Amino acid sequence: MSVLVLQIILHELQPLFGEERPYFCGVCNKSFSRQSNLKTHLRIHSNEKPFCCDVCNKSFSQLSNLKTHRGTHSDERPFCCDVCNKSFSHHCTLKTHQRIHSGERPFCCDVCSKSFTAQGNLKAHQRIHSGERPFCCDVCRKSFIQQANLKAHQRIHSGEKPFCCDVCNKTFNRKVNLKTHQRIHSKYRPFYCDVCNKSFNQQCNLSAHIRTHTGERPFFCDMCYLSFSHNCSLKRHLLTHSDICSKS
Repeated sequence: MSVLVLQIILHELQPLFGEERPYFCGVCNKSFSRQSNLKTHLRIHSNEKPFCCDVCNKSFSQLSNLKTHRGTHSDERPFCCDVCNKSFSHHCTLKTHQRIHSGERPFCCDVCSKSFTAQGNLKAHQRIHSGERPFCCDVCRKSFIQQANLKAHQRIHSGEKPFCCDVCNKTFNRKVNLKTHQRIHSKYRPFYCDVCNKSFNQQCNLSAHIRTHTGERPFFCDMCYLSFSHNCSLKRHLLTHSDICSKS
């Protein structure tokens, strides 16, 4: 084997043994082994999305993401889950979904050992430890760990509420808020009190209810120091002070 061939083999194997990462991001200091990877990464900060869908004009920072997205325009969903029969346009999406049923969480954080079903979720989680918040609002400059959170935040500025309840037509700026709202119509109440077994459609309502058992009153009036178990009770109480002030 020639020296040149050996050098080529060693170069190919280098990532397995800890490669050099000489290309640094000037924004978050993350390092890369290839300049092309750095260029792709920099699009997170610049919000550059050069790969555009020719059907809906949605754009992406990576070609692989565009290819995945294109499947959403096709009705073809050939990859079917054998547990719940949900179907997917891509095999990789099916594999990620199946981990919901199997409980498999192969992507583990090396800081806190929390594990995830998808690598993208792990990467987003790791930014909690690194402090990296690469997705920045161009209106108020608030930054976020995930692009989805930025998009939801931007709807505050635009007033857009794209998620609509099919029962009462109430609209929401976040899908999670729509799902919470829909429990009102479905009577789905998954949060149970372990003292009296009363059920609630939201975790916050259960937490407020539990205070009736514990006697906790965390909401204090800063004028007379009375305390209340619910914030709404404190707000009603504060009106009594405003009446007194207006009469005097």
